[in-house]
Amino acid sequence: MVPIDMPRLTVTHEGLVQRPVDALVIGLYSDRKPSGAAEAFDQASGGLLSQLLDAKELTGKRYETTLLLAPPGVRARCVLVVGLGPRDELDSAVAFRAASAAVRTLGARPRTQVAFDLAGGWSEEQMEAGVCGSLVGGTGSDLYRAQKKRTPPAELLWSGIPSEVAQRGQTVARAVNLARRLVDEPPSELYPERFAAIAQHVAESCGLACDVWDVPRLEAERCGALLAVGRGSARPPRLVILRYWGGAPDEAPLALVGKGVTFDSGGLSLKPTDGMKTMKCDMAGAAAVLAALQAIAQLRLPLNVIGLCGLVENMVSGSSYKLGDVLRARSGKTIEVLNTDAEGRLVLADVLDVARQDQPSRIVDLATLTGACVVALGTDVAGLMTNNPPFGTQVQQAAQTAGEAVWPLPMFPQFSEQLQSDVADLKNVGEGRWGGAILAAKFLEEFVGSTPWVHLDIAGPAFLESAKPWLDAGGTGFGVRTLVELARRLPG
Repeated sequence: MVPIDMPRLTVTHEGLVQRPVDALVIGLYSDRKPSGAAEAFDQASGGLLSQLLDAKELTGKRYETTLLLAPPGVRARCVLVVGLGPRDELDSAVAFRAASAAVRTLGARPRTQVAFDLAGGWSEEQMEAGVCGSLVGGTGSDLYRAQKKRTPPAELLWSGIPSEVAQRGQTVARAVNLARRLVDEPPSELYPERFAAIAQHVAESCGLACDVWDVPRLEAERCGALLAVGRGSARPPRLVILRYWGGAPDEAPLALVGKGVTFDSGGLSLKPTDGMKTMKCDMAGAAAVLAALQAIAQLRLPLNVIGLCGLVENMVSGSSYKLGDVLRARSGKTIEVLNTDAEGRLVLADVLDVARQDQPSRIVDLATLTGACVVALGTDVAGLMTNNPPFGTQVQQAAQTAGEAVWPLPMFPQFSEQLQSDVADLKNVGEGRWGGAILAAKFLEEFVGSTPWVHLDIAGPAFLESAKPWLDAGGTGFGVRTLVELARRLPG
Protein backbone atom coordinates (compact mmCIF):
# COMPACT_ATOMS: atom_id res chain seq x y z
CA MET A 1 0.00 0.00 0.00
CA VAL A 2 1.38 3.40 -1.01
CA PRO A 3 2.14 5.68 1.99
CA ILE A 4 -0.62 8.17 2.78
CA ASP A 5 0.29 11.76 1.96
CA MET A 6 -0.46 14.25 4.74
CA PRO A 7 0.56 17.89 5.09
CA ARG A 8 3.22 19.02 7.54
CA LEU A 9 1.55 20.59 10.60
CA THR A 10 2.90 23.75 12.24
CA VAL A 11 1.43 25.58 15.23
CA THR A 12 1.89 29.26 16.01
CA HIS A 13 0.45 31.61 18.60
CA GLU A 14 0.62 34.61 16.28
CA GLY A 15 -2.29 35.94 14.28
CA LEU A 16 -2.11 34.89 10.66
CA VAL A 17 -4.12 37.58 8.89
CA GLN A 18 -0.95 39.33 7.66
CA ARG A 19 1.06 36.16 7.01
CA PRO A 20 2.30 35.74 3.39
CA VAL A 21 0.70 32.35 2.68
CA ASP A 22 -0.93 30.70 -0.32
CA ALA A 23 -4.30 30.66 1.43
CA LEU A 24 -5.76 31.89 4.72
CA VAL A 25 -8.81 30.14 6.20
CA ILE A 26 -11.13 32.14 8.46
CA GLY A 27 -14.50 31.18 9.94
CA LEU A 28 -17.83 32.96 9.88
CA TYR A 29 -20.81 32.25 12.13
CA SER A 30 -24.30 32.56 10.68
CA ASP A 31 -25.69 34.48 13.66
CA ARG A 32 -22.75 36.68 14.73
CA LYS A 33 -20.82 39.56 13.30
CA PRO A 34 -17.28 38.76 12.14
CA SER A 35 -15.03 38.17 15.16
CA GLY A 36 -11.44 37.16 15.82
CA ALA A 37 -9.49 36.62 12.60
CA ALA A 38 -12.59 37.33 10.51
CA GLU A 39 -12.97 40.73 12.15
CA ALA A 40 -9.24 41.45 11.70
CA PHE A 41 -9.50 40.57 8.02
CA ASP A 42 -12.60 42.70 7.61
CA GLN A 43 -10.77 45.71 9.03
CA ALA A 44 -7.61 45.09 7.00
CA SER A 45 -9.59 44.71 3.76
CA GLY A 46 -11.62 47.87 4.21
CA GLY A 47 -14.82 46.11 5.25
CA LEU A 48 -14.88 43.51 2.45
CA LEU A 49 -16.54 40.85 4.63
CA SER A 50 -19.17 43.28 5.85
CA GLN A 51 -19.96 44.29 2.28
CA LEU A 52 -20.32 40.66 1.20
CA LEU A 53 -22.53 39.94 4.20
CA ASP A 54 -24.74 42.91 3.45
CA ALA A 55 -25.05 41.73 -0.16
CA LYS A 56 -25.95 38.21 1.05
CA GLU A 57 -22.94 36.80 -0.82
CA LEU A 58 -21.79 35.33 2.51
CA THR A 59 -24.14 33.70 5.01
CA GLY A 60 -22.03 31.70 7.47
CA LYS A 61 -24.07 28.61 6.62
CA ARG A 62 -22.33 25.45 7.78
CA TYR A 63 -19.58 24.23 5.46
CA GLU A 64 -20.27 26.94 2.86
CA THR A 65 -16.89 27.94 1.40
CA THR A 66 -16.20 31.18 -0.44
CA LEU A 67 -12.81 31.87 -2.02
CA LEU A 68 -11.67 35.50 -2.21
CA LEU A 69 -8.79 35.93 -4.65
CA ALA A 70 -6.08 38.57 -4.09
CA PRO A 71 -8.07 40.30 -1.33
CA PRO A 72 -6.95 43.82 -0.41
CA GLY A 73 -5.11 44.61 2.82
CA VAL A 74 -3.58 41.15 3.44
CA ARG A 75 -0.54 39.28 2.14
CA ALA A 76 -2.29 35.96 1.51
CA ARG A 77 -2.84 35.10 -2.15
CA CYS A 78 -6.40 34.15 -1.31
CA VAL A 79 -8.72 33.98 1.70
CA LEU A 80 -11.19 31.14 2.15
CA VAL A 81 -14.22 31.94 4.30
CA VAL A 82 -15.85 28.82 5.72
CA GLY A 83 -19.29 28.86 7.32
CA LEU A 84 -19.56 27.57 10.90
CA GLY A 85 -23.34 27.88 11.40
CA PRO A 86 -24.85 29.18 14.66
CA ARG A 87 -22.21 29.88 17.32
CA ASP A 88 -24.07 28.10 20.11
CA GLU A 89 -24.33 24.93 17.97
CA LEU A 90 -20.61 24.62 17.30
CA ASP A 91 -19.35 21.19 18.36
CA SER A 92 -16.58 18.78 17.39
CA ALA A 93 -18.52 17.51 14.37
CA VAL A 94 -18.90 21.04 12.98
CA ALA A 95 -15.26 21.90 13.70
CA PHE A 96 -14.05 18.73 11.96
CA ARG A 97 -16.26 19.17 8.92
CA ALA A 98 -15.67 22.90 8.51
CA ALA A 99 -11.89 22.51 8.54
CA SER A 100 -12.11 19.48 6.27
CA ALA A 101 -14.38 21.36 3.84
CA ALA A 102 -11.88 24.22 3.69
CA VAL A 103 -8.94 21.99 2.80
CA ARG A 104 -11.04 19.97 0.38
CA THR A 105 -11.94 23.19 -1.46
CA LEU A 106 -8.37 24.45 -1.49
CA GLY A 107 -7.07 21.03 -2.56
CA ALA A 108 -8.44 21.54 -6.04
CA ARG A 109 -4.96 22.84 -6.92
CA PRO A 110 -1.48 22.48 -5.38
CA ARG A 111 -0.69 24.89 -2.55
CA THR A 112 2.44 25.19 -0.43
CA GLN A 113 1.17 26.73 2.80
CA VAL A 114 -2.40 27.06 4.08
CA ALA A 115 -3.02 28.97 7.32
CA PHE A 116 -5.98 28.36 9.64
CA ASP A 117 -7.08 31.16 11.97
CA LEU A 118 -10.58 30.13 13.00
CA ALA A 119 -10.29 28.46 16.41
CA GLY A 120 -10.86 31.53 18.58
CA GLY A 121 -13.04 30.59 21.55
CA TRP A 122 -13.06 26.88 20.67
CA SER A 123 -12.70 24.17 23.33
CA GLU A 124 -9.75 21.80 23.20
CA GLU A 125 -12.01 19.05 21.83
CA GLN A 126 -13.14 21.36 19.05
CA MET A 127 -9.57 22.46 18.31
CA GLU A 128 -8.42 18.85 18.06
CA ALA A 129 -11.35 18.02 15.80
CA GLY A 130 -10.57 21.00 13.58
CA VAL A 131 -6.93 20.00 13.18
CA CYS A 132 -8.00 16.43 12.47
CA GLY A 133 -10.48 17.57 9.84
CA SER A 134 -7.94 19.79 8.11
CA LEU A 135 -5.62 16.80 7.74
CA VAL A 136 -8.39 14.51 6.46
CA GLY A 137 -10.16 16.77 3.96
CA GLY A 138 -7.23 17.07 1.57
CA THR A 139 -6.94 13.31 1.06
CA GLY A 140 -9.24 12.05 -1.67
CA SER A 141 -10.38 8.61 -2.79
CA ASP A 142 -8.74 8.96 -6.22
CA LEU A 143 -6.06 6.40 -5.42
CA TYR A 144 -5.62 5.15 -8.97
CA ARG A 145 -6.22 8.30 -11.01
CA ALA A 146 -3.30 9.64 -13.03
CA GLN A 147 -4.66 13.17 -12.53
CA LYS A 148 -5.57 13.56 -8.87
CA LYS A 149 -8.70 15.49 -7.97
CA ARG A 150 -7.28 16.52 -4.58
CA THR A 151 -3.80 17.71 -3.66
CA PRO A 152 -3.18 18.21 0.06
CA PRO A 153 -1.17 21.34 0.92
CA ALA A 154 2.49 20.87 1.74
CA GLU A 155 2.01 22.59 5.11
CA LEU A 156 -0.90 23.51 7.36
CA LEU A 157 -0.30 26.37 9.78
CA TRP A 158 -2.71 26.63 12.73
CA SER A 159 -2.92 29.63 15.04
CA GLY A 160 -3.90 29.72 18.70
CA ILE A 161 -3.90 26.00 19.42
CA PRO A 162 -1.77 24.27 22.12
CA SER A 163 0.91 22.10 20.54
CA GLU A 164 -0.19 18.97 22.39
CA VAL A 165 -3.77 19.42 21.16
CA ALA A 166 -2.57 19.81 17.58
CA GLN A 167 -0.39 16.70 17.93
CA ARG A 168 -3.37 14.68 19.15
CA GLY A 169 -5.43 15.89 16.21
CA GLN A 170 -2.64 14.92 13.85
CA THR A 171 -2.35 11.43 15.36
CA VAL A 172 -6.08 10.79 15.10
CA ALA A 173 -6.15 12.19 11.53
CA ARG A 174 -3.40 9.79 10.53
CA ALA A 175 -5.53 6.93 11.87
CA VAL A 176 -8.72 8.15 10.16
CA ASN A 177 -6.86 8.40 6.85
CA LEU A 178 -5.50 4.87 7.33
CA ALA A 179 -9.02 3.51 7.79
CA ARG A 180 -10.27 5.48 4.79
CA ARG A 181 -7.41 4.22 2.64
CA LEU A 182 -8.06 0.60 3.55
CA VAL A 183 -11.75 0.94 2.69
CA ASP A 184 -10.99 2.68 -0.61
CA GLU A 185 -8.57 0.05 -1.84
CA PRO A 186 -10.12 -2.25 -4.47
CA PRO A 187 -10.82 -5.82 -3.34
CA SER A 188 -8.26 -7.13 -5.82
CA GLU A 189 -5.61 -5.27 -3.77
CA LEU A 190 -7.02 -5.69 -0.28
CA TYR A 191 -7.99 -9.23 0.67
CA PRO A 192 -7.58 -11.09 3.99
CA GLU A 193 -3.89 -11.95 3.64
CA ARG A 194 -3.03 -8.44 2.43
CA PHE A 195 -4.97 -6.80 5.25
CA ALA A 196 -3.15 -9.01 7.74
CA ALA A 197 0.22 -8.00 6.25
CA ILE A 198 -0.67 -4.32 6.52
CA ALA A 199 -1.78 -4.87 10.13
CA GLN A 200 1.59 -6.44 10.90
CA HIS A 201 3.37 -3.43 9.37
CA VAL A 202 1.21 -1.00 11.39
CA ALA A 203 1.91 -2.99 14.55
CA GLU A 204 5.67 -2.90 13.98
CA SER A 205 5.59 0.84 13.33
CA CYS A 206 3.85 1.77 16.59
CA GLY A 207 4.82 -0.96 19.05
CA LEU A 208 1.77 -3.22 18.99
CA ALA A 209 1.96 -6.96 19.44
CA CYS A 210 0.38 -8.71 16.46
CA ASP A 211 -0.71 -12.30 16.01
CA VAL A 212 -2.20 -13.61 12.75
CA TRP A 213 -4.21 -16.81 12.68
CA ASP A 214 -4.10 -18.63 9.33
CA VAL A 215 -6.45 -21.41 8.22
CA PRO A 216 -4.73 -24.24 10.15
CA ARG A 217 -4.80 -22.15 13.32
CA LEU A 218 -8.44 -21.17 12.76
CA GLU A 219 -9.28 -24.85 12.29
CA ALA A 220 -7.37 -25.76 15.45
CA GLU A 221 -9.31 -23.05 17.31
CA ARG A 222 -12.63 -24.44 16.00
CA CYS A 223 -13.68 -21.19 14.27
CA GLY A 224 -16.27 -23.03 12.23
CA ALA A 225 -18.53 -20.07 11.47
CA LEU A 226 -15.76 -17.79 10.18
CA LEU A 227 -14.20 -20.60 8.15
CA ALA A 228 -17.52 -21.45 6.54
CA VAL A 229 -17.99 -17.90 5.25
CA GLY A 230 -14.50 -17.88 3.74
CA ARG A 231 -14.83 -21.31 2.16
CA GLY A 232 -16.11 -20.07 -1.21
CA SER A 233 -13.14 -17.81 -1.89
CA ALA A 234 -9.71 -18.53 -3.34
CA ARG A 235 -8.42 -16.00 -0.78
CA PRO A 236 -8.13 -17.76 2.59
CA PRO A 237 -9.45 -16.06 5.73
CA ARG A 238 -7.36 -14.61 8.53
CA LEU A 239 -7.85 -13.42 12.09
CA VAL A 240 -5.64 -10.55 13.25
CA ILE A 241 -5.15 -10.00 16.98
CA LEU A 242 -3.44 -6.78 18.09
CA ARG A 243 -2.41 -6.02 21.66
CA TYR A 244 -1.52 -2.71 23.29
CA TRP A 245 -0.54 -2.79 26.95
CA GLY A 246 -0.45 0.75 28.35
CA GLY A 247 -2.09 -0.03 31.68
CA ALA A 248 -1.20 -2.26 34.62
CA PRO A 249 -0.02 -5.76 33.64
CA ASP A 250 -3.03 -7.41 35.30
CA GLU A 251 -5.64 -4.86 34.19
CA ALA A 252 -8.47 -6.33 32.11
CA PRO A 253 -8.31 -4.96 28.57
CA LEU A 254 -10.84 -3.18 26.44
CA ALA A 255 -11.60 -5.40 23.43
CA LEU A 256 -12.30 -3.82 20.03
CA VAL A 257 -13.68 -6.19 17.38
CA GLY A 258 -14.07 -5.40 13.68
CA LYS A 259 -15.89 -7.12 10.85
CA GLY A 260 -13.46 -7.51 7.95
CA VAL A 261 -15.32 -8.89 4.95
CA THR A 262 -12.96 -7.58 2.28
CA PHE A 263 -15.57 -8.24 -0.39
CA ASP A 264 -19.14 -9.43 -0.01
CA SER A 265 -20.85 -10.95 -3.03
CA GLY A 266 -23.62 -12.28 -0.79
CA GLY A 267 -22.46 -15.84 -1.37
CA LEU A 268 -25.11 -18.16 -2.79
CA SER A 269 -27.71 -15.58 -1.64
CA LEU A 270 -26.15 -13.44 -4.34
CA LYS A 271 -26.49 -9.67 -4.19
CA PRO A 272 -27.68 -7.79 -7.30
CA THR A 273 -25.05 -5.77 -9.16
CA ASP A 274 -26.01 -2.43 -7.58
CA GLY A 275 -25.87 -3.98 -4.13
CA MET A 276 -22.36 -5.29 -4.79
CA LYS A 277 -20.76 -2.10 -6.13
CA THR A 278 -19.64 -0.76 -2.76
CA MET A 279 -18.98 -4.07 -1.03
CA LYS A 280 -15.26 -3.40 -0.84
CA CYS A 281 -16.34 -1.30 2.18
CA ASP A 282 -17.59 -4.33 4.12
CA MET A 283 -14.31 -4.41 6.05
CA ALA A 284 -14.75 -0.85 7.42
CA GLY A 285 -15.19 -2.16 10.97
CA ALA A 286 -11.87 -3.99 10.87
CA ALA A 287 -10.22 -0.93 9.30
CA ALA A 288 -11.53 1.27 12.14
CA VAL A 289 -10.21 -1.16 14.78
CA LEU A 290 -6.73 -1.33 13.24
CA ALA A 291 -6.58 2.44 12.84
CA ALA A 292 -7.82 3.08 16.39
CA LEU A 293 -5.17 0.74 17.80
CA GLN A 294 -2.53 2.69 15.89
CA ALA A 295 -3.74 5.99 17.38
CA ILE A 296 -4.12 4.58 20.89
CA ALA A 297 -0.54 3.27 20.80
CA GLN A 298 0.87 6.52 19.37
CA LEU A 299 -1.02 8.55 22.00
CA ARG A 300 0.32 6.18 24.68
CA LEU A 301 -3.01 6.01 26.46
CA PRO A 302 -2.84 4.41 29.93
CA LEU A 303 -4.99 1.33 29.41
CA ASN A 304 -4.82 -2.15 27.89
CA VAL A 305 -6.54 -2.76 24.56
CA ILE A 306 -6.87 -5.77 22.28
CA GLY A 307 -8.08 -5.39 18.71
CA LEU A 308 -9.45 -8.30 16.70
CA CYS A 309 -10.17 -8.24 12.96
CA GLY A 310 -12.03 -11.16 11.39
CA LEU A 311 -11.04 -11.19 7.71
CA VAL A 312 -12.83 -13.13 4.96
CA GLU A 313 -14.11 -12.85 1.40
CA ASN A 314 -17.71 -13.99 0.94
CA MET A 315 -17.64 -15.45 -2.57
CA VAL A 316 -19.45 -17.98 -4.75
CA SER A 317 -17.90 -21.31 -5.77
CA GLY A 318 -18.49 -25.02 -5.56
CA SER A 319 -17.20 -24.96 -2.00
CA SER A 320 -19.38 -22.08 -0.78
CA TYR A 321 -21.38 -22.64 2.36
CA LYS A 322 -25.02 -23.30 1.64
CA LEU A 323 -28.49 -22.49 2.84
CA GLY A 324 -29.51 -25.21 5.24
CA ASP A 325 -25.95 -25.82 6.46
CA VAL A 326 -25.49 -26.07 10.21
CA LEU A 327 -22.27 -24.50 11.45
CA ARG A 328 -20.60 -25.06 14.79
CA ALA A 329 -19.16 -21.81 16.12
CA ARG A 330 -16.07 -21.63 18.31
CA SER A 331 -18.27 -21.22 21.39
CA GLY A 332 -19.88 -24.60 20.64
CA LYS A 333 -23.23 -23.14 19.60
CA THR A 334 -24.72 -24.42 16.34
CA ILE A 335 -26.13 -22.09 13.70
CA GLU A 336 -28.56 -22.89 10.90
CA VAL A 337 -27.73 -20.87 7.78
CA LEU A 338 -30.81 -19.47 6.04
CA ASN A 339 -29.12 -16.61 4.21
CA THR A 340 -25.46 -16.57 3.15
CA ASP A 341 -25.61 -12.76 2.83
CA ALA A 342 -26.01 -12.55 6.60
CA GLU A 343 -22.34 -13.51 6.86
CA GLY A 344 -20.89 -10.73 9.00
CA ARG A 345 -22.62 -11.95 12.14
CA LEU A 346 -21.19 -15.44 11.54
CA VAL A 347 -17.66 -14.03 11.30
CA LEU A 348 -18.17 -11.94 14.44
CA ALA A 349 -19.64 -14.88 16.35
CA ASP A 350 -16.22 -16.55 16.35
CA VAL A 351 -14.18 -13.36 16.75
CA LEU A 352 -16.22 -12.25 19.76
CA ASP A 353 -15.61 -15.65 21.35
CA VAL A 354 -11.86 -15.28 20.75
CA ALA A 355 -12.02 -11.82 22.37
CA ARG A 356 -13.59 -13.30 25.48
CA GLN A 357 -10.60 -15.56 26.13
CA ASP A 358 -8.64 -12.47 27.24
CA GLN A 359 -11.36 -11.75 29.84
CA PRO A 360 -11.89 -8.16 28.70
CA SER A 361 -13.61 -5.62 30.91
CA ARG A 362 -15.71 -4.44 27.94
CA ILE A 363 -16.18 -5.25 24.26
CA VAL A 364 -17.06 -2.93 21.39
CA ASP A 365 -17.63 -4.35 17.93
CA LEU A 366 -17.97 -2.33 14.72
CA ALA A 367 -19.53 -3.77 11.59
CA THR A 368 -21.15 -2.71 8.35
CA LEU A 369 -23.72 -5.28 9.33
CA THR A 370 -27.20 -4.50 8.01
CA GLY A 371 -28.99 -2.44 5.40
CA ALA A 372 -31.84 -2.40 7.91
CA CYS A 373 -29.83 -0.03 10.11
CA VAL A 374 -29.48 2.38 7.18
CA VAL A 375 -33.23 2.21 6.63
CA ALA A 376 -33.81 2.98 10.31
CA LEU A 377 -31.22 5.73 10.87
CA GLY A 378 -30.08 6.96 7.46
CA THR A 379 -26.60 7.17 6.04
CA ASP A 380 -25.02 9.51 8.62
CA VAL A 381 -25.85 7.71 11.87
CA ALA A 382 -24.60 4.42 13.32
CA GLY A 383 -26.87 2.19 15.34
CA LEU A 384 -25.81 1.37 18.90
CA MET A 385 -27.03 -1.78 20.61
CA THR A 386 -25.85 -3.10 23.95
CA ASN A 387 -26.37 -5.60 26.74
CA ASN A 388 -25.26 -2.97 29.27
CA PRO A 389 -27.06 0.41 29.04
CA PRO A 390 -24.54 2.32 31.22
CA PHE A 391 -21.70 1.21 28.94
CA GLY A 392 -23.85 2.05 25.91
CA THR A 393 -24.30 5.57 27.28
CA GLN A 394 -20.56 5.85 27.79
CA VAL A 395 -19.89 4.91 24.16
CA GLN A 396 -22.58 7.31 22.93
CA GLN A 397 -21.05 10.16 24.94
CA ALA A 398 -17.60 9.37 23.55
CA ALA A 399 -19.05 9.48 20.02
CA GLN A 400 -20.72 12.82 20.71
CA THR A 401 -17.47 14.32 22.01
CA ALA A 402 -15.60 12.95 18.99
CA GLY A 403 -18.18 14.35 16.58
CA GLU A 404 -19.58 11.06 15.26
CA ALA A 405 -23.32 10.35 15.32
CA VAL A 406 -24.60 7.16 16.95
CA TRP A 407 -28.09 6.37 18.21
CA PRO A 408 -29.34 3.54 20.47
CA LEU A 409 -31.79 0.91 19.29
CA PRO A 410 -33.75 -1.30 21.73
CA MET A 411 -32.63 -4.81 22.62
CA PHE A 412 -35.87 -6.26 24.00
CA PRO A 413 -35.70 -9.98 24.85
CA GLN A 414 -38.55 -10.91 22.51
CA PHE A 415 -36.39 -10.21 19.47
CA SER A 416 -34.36 -13.32 20.34
CA GLU A 417 -37.40 -15.52 19.78
CA GLN A 418 -37.09 -14.99 16.02
CA LEU A 419 -33.59 -16.49 16.05
CA GLN A 420 -34.68 -19.86 17.44
CA SER A 421 -34.08 -22.73 15.03
CA ASP A 422 -35.75 -26.12 14.86
CA VAL A 423 -32.53 -27.88 13.89
CA ALA A 424 -29.80 -25.88 15.66
CA ASP A 425 -29.26 -23.55 18.61
CA LEU A 426 -29.73 -20.46 16.43
CA LYS A 427 -30.51 -19.41 12.88
CA ASN A 428 -28.64 -16.55 11.26
CA VAL A 429 -31.67 -14.49 10.17
CA GLY A 430 -35.08 -13.72 11.62
CA GLU A 431 -38.57 -13.99 10.20
CA GLY A 432 -39.03 -11.41 7.46
CA ARG A 433 -37.61 -7.91 7.06
CA TRP A 434 -38.64 -6.22 10.28
CA GLY A 435 -36.13 -5.16 12.93
CA GLY A 436 -33.20 -6.58 10.99
CA ALA A 437 -30.51 -4.46 12.66
CA ILE A 438 -31.72 -5.42 16.13
CA LEU A 439 -32.03 -9.10 15.23
CA ALA A 440 -28.42 -9.10 14.01
CA ALA A 441 -27.34 -7.54 17.30
CA LYS A 442 -29.35 -10.08 19.30
CA PHE A 443 -27.56 -12.81 17.36
CA LEU A 444 -24.17 -11.33 18.34
CA GLU A 445 -25.30 -11.00 21.95
CA GLU A 446 -25.39 -14.81 22.11
CA PHE A 447 -21.57 -14.83 21.87
CA VAL A 448 -20.50 -12.20 24.44
CA GLY A 449 -21.76 -13.82 27.64
CA SER A 450 -22.05 -11.37 30.54
CA THR A 451 -19.24 -9.09 29.37
CA PRO A 452 -20.44 -5.48 28.93
CA TRP A 453 -20.71 -5.12 25.17
CA VAL A 454 -21.67 -2.50 22.60
CA HIS A 455 -22.38 -3.26 18.94
CA LEU A 456 -22.05 -0.37 16.46
CA ASP A 457 -23.72 -1.00 13.12
CA ILE A 458 -21.84 1.44 10.88
CA ALA A 459 -23.37 0.35 7.56
CA GLY A 460 -24.63 3.88 6.87
CA PRO A 461 -21.79 6.26 7.80
CA ALA A 462 -18.79 4.04 6.92
CA PHE A 463 -18.95 4.84 3.20
CA LEU A 464 -20.13 7.85 1.18
CA GLU A 465 -21.62 6.95 -2.18
CA SER A 466 -21.45 10.62 -3.20
CA ALA A 467 -19.24 13.46 -1.99
CA LYS A 468 -20.09 15.75 0.92
CA PRO A 469 -18.76 19.31 1.22
CA TRP A 470 -16.16 18.04 3.69
CA LEU A 471 -15.22 14.66 2.22
CA ASP A 472 -14.90 12.85 -1.08
CA ALA A 473 -17.04 9.84 -1.85
CA GLY A 474 -15.62 6.61 -0.42
CA GLY A 475 -14.45 5.50 2.99
CA THR A 476 -15.04 7.91 5.88
CA GLY A 477 -13.02 6.33 8.69
CA PHE A 478 -16.16 6.38 10.84
CA GLY A 479 -15.66 4.96 14.32
CA VAL A 480 -11.96 5.69 14.68
CA ARG A 481 -12.45 8.94 16.57
CA THR A 482 -15.14 7.39 18.78
CA LEU A 483 -12.92 4.45 19.75
CA VAL A 484 -9.98 6.72 20.56
CA GLU A 485 -12.17 9.01 22.65
CA LEU A 486 -13.65 6.00 24.48
CA ALA A 487 -10.15 4.72 25.24
CA ARG A 488 -9.25 8.12 26.70
CA ARG A 489 -12.25 8.02 29.02
CA LEU A 490 -11.84 4.50 30.38
CA PRO A 491 -8.64 4.72 32.48
CA GLY A 492 -9.51 5.30 36.12
